[in-house]
Amino acid sequence: MTSRQLAQWCAWLADNRKAEQIVILDVSKLSSVTDFFVIASGTSEPHLRAIRDEITDTLRQDFDVRPGAVDVSTETAWVALDYFDVIVHIMKPEVRELYDLEGLWRDAPRVKQRKPATPKAKETAKRVSSEQD
Repeated sequence: MTSRQLAQWCAWLADNRKAEQIVILDVSKLSSVTDFFVIASGTSEPHLRAIRDEITDTLRQDFDVRPGAVDVSTETAWVALDYFDVIVHIMKPEVRELYDLEGLWRDAPRVKQRKPATPKAKETAKRVSSEQD
């Protein structure tokens, strides 16, 4: 899975849990730390957890992809999932406004959200499985 596909999956899965104002920023030319930021808002701490769980559980179950680190700050209502090439930021709206990551990274191009492509290995496994049925 490419880092762009992973970012698209993270955004799509956040949308599955009704995350708001989802943005994908391509920071690959601006940062040596990561390639993409996915930024999304949740309305409450349970909503933030639901978004986090949707992303982490689905990526683990379907693609065997796990974050290198998960940082949950209950005091600031900000969850960060570090997938190395993609960092997901899930925040309450007031925290998102305060830290203004989109403003800090305003030179980063926004990536248009679309339904993510399934990685080729997954497509091959599905096709082989369906052919055997």
